[in-house]
Amino acid sequence: METLSEIFPELIKGLPITLLVLAGSAVFSYLIAFIAGLSRLSRNVVIRTFTSFYVEIFRGTSLIVQLFWLYFALPVLFDIDLGSELWVGILTIALNYGAYMSEVVRGSILSVAKGQTEAGIALNMTRFQRMRLIILPQAVRMMLPEFGNYLIQMLKATSLVSLIGLMDVLYFGELYSSTHIQQAPLVYLLTLIFYFILALPLIWFVRKMEAFSKKGVASE
Repeated sequence: METLSEIFPELIKGLPITLLVLAGSAVFSYLIAFIAGLSRLSRNVVIRTFTSFYVEIFRGTSLIVQLFWLYFALPVLFDIDLGSELWVGILTIALNYGAYMSEVVRGSILSVAKGQTEAGIALNMTRFQRMRLIILPQAVRMMLPEFGNYLIQMLKATSLVSLIGLMDVLYFGELYSSTHIQQAPLVYLLTLIFYFILALPLIWFVRKMEAFSKKGVASE
């Protein structure tokens, strides 16, 4: 018990950074997901091609490699400095998960019954009006459960920012284990439990979103 009382306070020191990275990544990744998802449905071939290239690159490469590339390689190769480690961590996770979630956005929009679009056309609505008033409200309901699941994955991904020196939960866990070698297995076990405790509210949130999404999506 004495050991537990020593380890948990150390892990809690990294909680602010972990939550900050999670919040920032979530906001930007959802924004990117909508922009990229809608862009992939654009009639403009340049926009579609550029967005598809971004999505395939970030879905097809490792998140760790992307993190190292943006933090170490980008400044050296192109003299582009993205700023602090915090901003690099947030941006990398956002770009990665934004690419994945853009497919959720695109798929959900395409899943809305064609009859809904035809009804909007019959009412003489513009394409923008149909998207805003008819399609998106229904598509967003479909997106919510997957968005919640990706939020949990983003929480787990925040542990990678310790690799670029950000003092998150895992950073303090590794720091403690480096000075208490014999307790290292216990430290990592408690770190795992700590992340699970953090994920519990998100798991509850996902279940609520799943229940909400089942309340009715118009169909043919």
